[in-house]
Amino acid sequence: MRICHIALQGCLQLTNVPYGITADTGGHIKFLLELVNASARDPNVETIDIVTRGFVDAKLGNQFAPDVGEIRNKIRLIRLADGTSGYLPKEDLWREHDRLCEAFGLFIESKTQRPDLIHAHYADAGILAAYAKRRFGIPFVFTGHSLGAVKLEANGGDADEALTRRIDIEERVLAEANAVIASSRDEAEAQYLHYNSVEAGRIRVIPPGCDVGQFEGSQVNETVREEVTRFLRDPDKPIILAIARPVRKKNLIALLEAFGGDAELKDLANLVIVAGNRENLTDLEDECAEVMRELIEGVDLLDLYGSVAYPKDHSPADIPAYYALARESGGVFVNPALNEPFGLTLLEAAAARVPVVATDSGGPNDIIERCENGLLVCPTDRSAIADACKSIIGDRRKWIRYAAAGAQAVKAYDWNAHRDIYHRLARDLTAPVPQAKTLSKLLVCDIDNTLLGDRQALEEFLSWQERLDCDTAVGIATGRSFHSAQAILAAEGVPSPTVIISSVGTQIHWLDPRRQCFTEDYAWSEHIGEGWDRDEVARIGVAAGLKMQSLLEQKPGKVSFFLGSLTLQRIQAAFAQSSAPVEVVVSHDRYVDILPARFGKGPAVRHAAKTLGVEARKIVVAGDSGNDLSMLKDAPLPIVVGNWSDGLGENPELRHAYVAKATHAAGVMEGVRYYQSKKSW
Repeated sequence: MRICHIALQGCLQLTNVPYGITADTGGHIKFLLELVNASARDPNVETIDIVTRGFVDAKLGNQFAPDVGEIRNKIRLIRLADGTSGYLPKEDLWREHDRLCEAFGLFIESKTQRPDLIHAHYADAGILAAYAKRRFGIPFVFTGHSLGAVKLEANGGDADEALTRRIDIEERVLAEANAVIASSRDEAEAQYLHYNSVEAGRIRVIPPGCDVGQFEGSQVNETVREEVTRFLRDPDKPIILAIARPVRKKNLIALLEAFGGDAELKDLANLVIVAGNRENLTDLEDECAEVMRELIEGVDLLDLYGSVAYPKDHSPADIPAYYALARESGGVFVNPALNEPFGLTLLEAAAARVPVVATDSGGPNDIIERCENGLLVCPTDRSAIADACKSIIGDRRKWIRYAAAGAQAVKAYDWNAHRDIYHRLARDLTAPVPQAKTLSKLLVCDIDNTLLGDRQALEEFLSWQERLDCDTAVGIATGRSFHSAQAILAAEGVPSPTVIISSVGTQIHWLDPRRQCFTEDYAWSEHIGEGWDRDEVARIGVAAGLKMQSLLEQKPGKVSFFLGSLTLQRIQAAFAQSSAPVEVVVSHDRYVDILPARFGKGPAVRHAAKTLGVEARKIVVAGDSGNDLSMLKDAPLPIVVGNWSDGLGENPELRHAYVAKATHAAGVMEGVRYYQSKKSW
């Protein structure tokens, strides 16, 4: 496999990158080089070209001149000449699009073996990739890194000419990309929602690798211990640690108020806020100075002297020691940001084996969902923040479980793991189009605790799946969102299924084998939406005492809550008194999904089978929990895996189900073999 990356911005070198020398020489280059280095370690990758823009600049020197490339083993750096000699910031690259496309075309033509795949970083690079796709037929993937529409939203909708142009270029590139790589569900499901030219099925969530080795095995140094201790009356208490710039979006004031407003938490723990470096408040940017002033005034107002530490300065080498101090004390790390696009600090804490409490807005959803190393909270709910901290610090078994799960976080956000998923996508996009199959059987599995949960059983299942008859389609039905489902399946090495039924049956996506992407079943979505008033459903649920899950869990066809102390009967009664007919789905004694009446996984599976031309009597479904009940009841050949919950194995409505002795994927195989032995499937 031959891969070509395009990254036009900044001062790119293979080694010793002068980060910060220009505004555009930053994180995207670090991301690119770490990805490329991981990619090069795969023996199936023959060559990797990195194409950038060449220039000669009086201040920056001659080392970035056109055609002066660098070569390191499989990796080669090529600098294109566009006729403009000097350095250009990203805002001016659009002026050179035509000449850069021409130069890139000449480069492709000069190669004896053309790239199998092009990867564009930022939209200006995407213009070149789209040009090569049209001219040479080379597919391309796109990574946005940061998006103009998100900046527009942050600006309150005010766009100047440059921002308007940037968003237009992004739209053009997104329309032609074979796949769009996002780092998190927030990017895939919230940020790209601002664009009209990319459908959900072309967006792939692949978490980036993160180099957090310096935080593993981190130790407390005396400088950090002394700096914290001088603030605290009882420094031996567990530490609630926050590390963030003092800006409003990081929401540090809410954390201080959550701590200061809970008497039990104040007695139980200390709060340590590491918020940048300062000599005097007046030296800080206006926003940072205002936030720091409010924090200090908050300590005074809430009389938290002796319980809160807010060090004035630290070195980069001190940060691992702060995590180590929190771990040593039996404390937690808290990220209370109003929105956190990814959540690098959570991975740092995980590597240091510190349990986390994190905002439920943005990337932390993925990390906590994937690694189970802490709790998610609404960042504006002070009592929820305090309760989460208390529940971890006050329960030693829970603390140990979350701390140990940090190892899973480090493993999940590893460059080799990212590379493996990325290369599978590359192979899919460059593979010959498979022949169409005539299908007569359908197997649909839930994901969590059914298909996944036992690694050895999954590997046996995947090997067994390869031997299934070619007339058999394998699908997924899950409570997860589409992108969450796709991301976890990719992370576990599960091939793309024929169909993904997501969000408790309210969305259906079909694999398009010609384009190797998914397309949404809009007929199903429109059918779901008929007469459905989700705002009214949300109002009724809240009035009944239910607490909403995060915005990412709310979908057009469902409203999702936490169960709390309510019972299923009380929830059903609350909706029975309204004019909103609904299905109430409770799972794992924790989650509540409210769906339109007569919808759910069961009807979605029937719709999928009908679309595929599979008779109802040839549908096998497998599940483990309450949100699988609908499809297990409806299907003629249901399997309840041995690790069932929510009473499924004893439910009288499932007398016709095969209840497996084996758990997880092994239970699925056991059930299928049972039905095969009975000549039912």
